[in-house]
Amino acid sequence: MDSDVLLVVGLVLVALGVPALVSAFSDSRPPRAAAIAFLLGGGLIAFAVMSKPGGYKIEDIPDVVTHVVARAIR
Repeated sequence: MDSDVLLVVGLVLVALGVPALVSAFSDSRPPRAAAIAFLLGGGLIAFAVMSKPGGYKIEDIPDVVTHVVARAIR
């Protein structure tokens, strides 16, 4: 699988984990779903960075996301 896609999916999972974390803490329950989202997302991000030669720079991320979304729309 393409490392760009893995990076974007990982970023989406981490982004979805934030509201799950806030929701769990506001309801006084354990943040299990948030923890799973952070672990899976972080793992995908780490795998994407390690599998791409040269890795990713922070300034590359918007271009990568745009490229992956554009490929998904086509």
